[in-house]
Amino acid sequence: MTTPTVDVVDTLTGAAPDGVVAAVRSIRPVTREQLQASYDALFDPVDDAEFSLTERLLVAAFATGLTGADATADLYAERAADADAGAASVIASLVAEAGTAGPFGRYREEGLVGESADGRRFSVAEGARTQLGDRLAAALEHTHLLVYRPREAADAALQRLLDAGWTVSGIVTLSQLVAFLAFQQRVVAGLRVLEEVGA
Repeated sequence: MTTPTVDVVDTLTGAAPDGVVAAVRSIRPVTREQLQASYDALFDPVDDAEFSLTERLLVAAFATGLTGADATADLYAERAADADAGAASVIASLVAEAGTAGPFGRYREEGLVGESADGRRFSVAEGARTQLGDRLAAALEHTHLLVYRPREAADAALQRLLDAGWTVSGIVTLSQLVAFLAFQQRVVAGLRVLEEVGA
């Protein structure tokens, strides 16, 4: 495996080479390499014909922005603006509108129905949809679903993506992207706390 020249998690945590985060991460070098490899595969893809890099960055800005203002959200907001400033500006507005408390949703399993909780469903408003296009709007709505109510992800949600022009391969990559971002954002947040307290 090629050793990356820039480790994104190290950059986002502001980890000192001799700090606690560097020490913690050195314990699990394979985990560290695989996290960076996942980032490289998603944001430096060999082929982005079915899910362009610009779309990935815009979705990433939306997904990480929903979770909160932090270093990870700032990174993707900046990269999205570099890729398409107009669309990134629209998405920044959508982040402000779409944020809510979660996760929530309806359980389908009989024994869990009583634990169902309701919350806001997100739909891209017509003006923003016109600016972003149906395809990207559908991706943002699906991202909101995966972030806040993943238990409701079902055939109907996937069909909405297919109807908007997404391929099966593109949908798989979209789902992988949202899952990766949730993991990366949590890892960075935790490591930043460790670095700050020097535990």
